Amino acid sequence: MAESKKKFIFVTGGVVSSLGKGVAAASIGVLLKARGMRVTMLKFDPYINIDPGTMSPYQHGEVYVTDDGAETDLDLGHYERFLDVNMSQKNNATTGQIYNTVITRERRGDYLGKTVQVIPHITNEIKRRIYAVVRDGEKDYDVAIVEVGGTIGDIESLPFLEAIRQFCLEVGPENSCNIHLTLVPYIKAAGELKTKPTQHSVMKLREIGIQANALLCRCEYRLNKELREKIGLFCNVPSRSVIEARDVKSIYEIPLVFEKEGLGEFLSNHLRLEAGEPDLVEWQNLVQRLGKPSKTVVIGICGKYVNLHDSYKSIIEAFKHAGVANDAKVELRWIDSEEIESKQSADILAGLSGLLICPGFGSRGIEGKIMAAQYVREKKIPFLGICLGMQCAVIEFARNVCGLKGANSAEFNDEAEHKVIDLMETQVDVSQMGGTMRLGAYKCNIDPNSNTYQAYGEEVISERHRHRYEFNNEYIERLTSRGLKIVGVNPDTGLVEIVEHRDHPWFVGVQFHPELKSRILHAHPLFREFVRAALEHASSAENGHVSKETQKNKKGAISS
Repeated sequence: MAESKKKFIFVTGGVVSSLGKGVAAASIGVLLKARGMRVTMLKFDPYINIDPGTMSPYQHGEVYVTDDGAETDLDLGHYERFLDVNMSQKNNATTGQIYNTVITRERRGDYLGKTVQVIPHITNEIKRRIYAVVRDGEKDYDVAIVEVGGTIGDIESLPFLEAIRQFCLEVGPENSCNIHLTLVPYIKAAGELKTKPTQHSVMKLREIGIQANALLCRCEYRLNKELREKIGLFCNVPSRSVIEARDVKSIYEIPLVFEKEGLGEFLSNHLRLEAGEPDLVEWQNLVQRLGKPSKTVVIGICGKYVNLHDSYKSIIEAFKHAGVANDAKVELRWIDSEEIESKQSADILAGLSGLLICPGFGSRGIEGKIMAAQYVREKKIPFLGICLGMQCAVIEFARNVCGLKGANSAEFNDEAEHKVIDLMETQVDVSQMGGTMRLGAYKCNIDPNSNTYQAYGEEVISERHRHRYEFNNEYIERLTSRGLKIVGVNPDTGLVEIVEHRDHPWFVGVQFHPELKSRILHAHPLFREFVRAALEHASSAENGHVSKETQKNKKGAISS
């Protein structure tokens, strides 16, 4: 597709937040990719932070890390999982980044003494980033889908919307499309869906100068012909472009729902795409397998943000992918690591067929994670530890198997007698918090005699990192002599990346974040094999003795 025919789709949201713009945008990408289009994505976040790296999970949810080390919005995870492509720092921009760029240029004198203003300087930088995402070096894209964070009416998103208004004017109506995701609430007392919030949201968008070309209407019940015509009339949109986005059981059904509603055909016609017939057979088969698994397995997720599942969004989705790969439903039991500290591990962890200890920062709940690692090691329950989860498993092994009673991480006790986890040398002189960790993709050499190699089938892998602390290599000999296996090492630095246990059927701890590279059509190897090991453990338990306590705990599990 020629440069002059690059297409741009803008996705905005109205009425309320948390309607699922990221999933909607990613689903649109699936429809276009199924038609042979080369698709990329861009997320604009209106907050002034440079990135979410220093924000609490309770404020922002998961921080998603790309191969090139960008700390980004969790919606980039949806983009990668749905489209099966790798995003980069170009695919996420914040108000903080944009103002920082403009102010830096002003300090250099790039604006030749002119007064620097929101219009045109900030809006021009926003537009530059939209153009840049389709001109990404060696990659050549046909369509860019641009999602604007926040809700129409927010003050902080106005510069982005003004830039989009200008952009659409510049490229022309046949090369741009505005899709507005809105809410059509059901009022139980009246017994009907109400369209007024959508009307007001679209009216606010039009006041800014943007006319929606299509509406995605989130609703609990079907939109009948009368409601579609009413919405279309008052929002100045053809009724055939009013798309029902009804609640579904799985987010992976959404592309098929949109296709059935005619969204793919609408976009092809509106943008005059040189597109083929959609091929969604693989996606249809996936959704079918997702909805009808033949087996069920209960796996625990141990962390300290378990009341906010978005903190572990990529982990949850990776388990769904691994479930599909194993024809199984993975039921997740959320375990607060602080609760383990005040109770017996057996009371909380009994009945699990596998345990994952989550990544994180800070000392809160750490002793509970260490106790959980001890429990599954001794009970031979399949285990996967990610980043801090791996570090807790190493601390536990040092204390309880190697007899290093003072073993700890320098992150939690810098005066510990045995700092088996220590600050990386490259982090010693770091004073700034944002963007200074070991971030992005690094290589790892894998020992062929390991469960990890059996999962990957490769001796050299590349995985994404986000951490400051590492396995202390001074303790390698003492720990490996007692049964800890170092099965993954960075070839350039010698840093330990993966540990296993010699006397355990499936116990893997990794310093990196495998969940970030799992895709719905391609489950991550470690998650796939972890779930398989959990299924085998569950099967052996069922064929043997299963206690009443185990049965009780299984009933208390929560579906992923």
